[in-house]
Amino acid sequence: MPPAEHSWTSLSATDATGQSPAVFATTHWSVVLEAQGESPAAQKALEKLCRTYWRPIYGYVRRHGVGNQDAEDLTQGFFALLLERKDLNSVRKEKGRLRSYLLASVKHFLADESRRAMAVKRGKGQRLIPFDDVQEGERIEAERSDQLTADQIYERRWAFTVLEEVLARLREEYRSAGNVRFFDQMKKMLMDEPDRPSQGQVATEFDITENAVKQAFYRFRQRYQTLLREEIAHTVAMPGDVEDELRHLIAVVQM
Repeated sequence: MPPAEHSWTSLSATDATGQSPAVFATTHWSVVLEAQGESPAAQKALEKLCRTYWRPIYGYVRRHGVGNQDAEDLTQGFFALLLERKDLNSVRKEKGRLRSYLLASVKHFLADESRRAMAVKRGKGQRLIPFDDVQEGERIEAERSDQLTADQIYERRWAFTVLEEVLARLREEYRSAGNVRFFDQMKKMLMDEPDRPSQGQVATEFDITENAVKQAFYRFRQRYQTLLREEIAHTVAMPGDVEDELRHLIAVVQM
């Protein structure tokens, strides 16, 4: 489910540049780009990226006036063609960033009638993208705004998909430790939700001190920022691109 557009209190421009860059390990996108031939690891990494970042593509297609069902077929077909990995050399023109590469690819794709026809055919019956997991209202939330261009819808949906992935990873860490209820309260504080609890309320609920809540929230926020950088790192080819992508994400969310 796409995250709601809460006030952006979790990061600032200072946060984005004031900390040491996250350790850049081998990531999904770097595996895809560096693989030679039909690498199983590269194929698995690319499938993971497609399943994660389909919403921006779907939003872009819908904003071009395509109906729900055709947009689903086109999105499924687009990623089916992408998985053939026949045009990844063009990624160098897009600075090695998955976000830019997908946007350039879908623009080219929609302008090519033969590719669109092929994609619609391939999209029928495909199960790569889990459309059934998302309600219709959630799926086209961003697309409904007449004030946004297709590019803006793509960028905003991309940004919120990144944040959704980060929160899902963080929630899983707390779930594994048996602290889902605590995660829910920390998330409300982080995202400045309408029912955001005070530190005193959290302290009372969990029978701990307010200072313990303060320290726990500090660790929660730090971990969130670390995971955010890690998630962004999975979509770029070079370590130096992480901070630029982070600044871009912040700017998009704050629009």
